[in-house]
Amino acid sequence: MAKECFVCGKGKVSGNNVSHAMNHNRRTWSPNLRRVKAIVNGSPKRIRVCARCLRAGKVERAV
Repeated sequence: MAKECFVCGKGKVSGNNVSHAMNHNRRTWSPNLRRVKAIVNGSPKRIRVCARCLRAGKVERAV
């Protein structure tokens, strides 16, 4: 199970940490994923969804 949003597919991105001395170190940024119980194809299922999709209402939550 990768660190990826079930709805939009947002995943890890990579780049550099840059210090004041302009030293570069590779690093990654992870998406803000939440495990939620949602309705998927008519049945409740636990999925990993990013916070932006939750706020936007793209996920139908199961009670």
